[in-house]
Amino acid sequence: MARETVLVTGGSGFVAGHCILALLEAGYDVRTTLRSAEREGALRASLAGAGASLDGRLAIAIADLAADDGWDAAVAGCTYVLHVASPLPAAAPRDEGELIGPARDGSLRVLRAAKRAGVRRVVLTSSFAAIGYGRSPGRPYDERDWTDPAASGLAAYPRSKTLAEKAAWDFMDGEGQGMELAVVNPVGIFGPVLGPDLSASIVLVRSMLEGRLRALPQLMFGVVDVRDVADLHLRAMTDPAAVGERFLATAGDFLSMQAIARALKDGLGARAGRVSTLVLPNWLVRLVARFSATARQAATPELGREKNATSAKAQAMLGWQPRPAAEALVATGESLFRLGLVSPPTP
Repeated sequence: MARETVLVTGGSGFVAGHCILALLEAGYDVRTTLRSAEREGALRASLAGAGASLDGRLAIAIADLAADDGWDAAVAGCTYVLHVASPLPAAAPRDEGELIGPARDGSLRVLRAAKRAGVRRVVLTSSFAAIGYGRSPGRPYDERDWTDPAASGLAAYPRSKTLAEKAAWDFMDGEGQGMELAVVNPVGIFGPVLGPDLSASIVLVRSMLEGRLRALPQLMFGVVDVRDVADLHLRAMTDPAAVGERFLATAGDFLSMQAIARALKDGLGARAGRVSTLVLPNWLVRLVARFSATARQAATPELGREKNATSAKAQAMLGWQPRPAAEALVATGESLFRLGLVSPPTP
């Protein structure tokens, strides 16, 4: 019996790379999209470096979320699609259209191509950003909640993820009927890095380890390990209960930046010697934001705000069990040191 083929979009990304590893380990053949063929060598090297036996089971398709070309060929013959690709820059873009267009229109391109190809189920990687920005529900956020994309002051990234996910559900209500959709909404994703292209969450840890964050704003983040995010994608891909559902992925309660720093220091010992646990008062962050672009990124409506979320639905419905947040954070640091992306402090 032939193995089923799964398309993973955006194969050079952090989550996509771990999804590919998990799919290969589970016995699937994998096809993945890249924007350029020049990225193929680096992708194969990073997967092999993580222990993957590619063995003719990984194929590459060239396709870009901003264009129609290549998507029909990419999905041809695939049973499932994991649509992971979406832009997430380390800094806010000058034009939010740079995020919103590829996120929303790109998702619709993938869904339409999947529908034409007779794909059974698509799993869309959305984000907690599509759930937990704006009005607080007065309880931990869960899958019932939606970010208001029209909210004043909302950053481009949560707006892009919200509009992209809403567009996907609207598509399924119309021309997508007959195909299945499930959605995964991770919080901040940490864990073992596969290569030098770093997501925003990993850049945060690298900045802490390098001592570039000498003091920390009072911001809170959910933490989840990328390996557990990949595992949740596979569960959402095959479990009949996942059809038409969204699943928030977090490894327990949200952590302050100070708690993240302490987890790194506790887990990495002397290698985290440059990590600061000093906390800045909110008024000082807002004052410095008048003169510093970096401080302006912290001086958002989220500054000083207590928030939390729950993954009880994914655990109860799909049997998903995430690693502890501290383990994910320490694994991030370990991989950055191992790949030479951060140098340990001089004794």
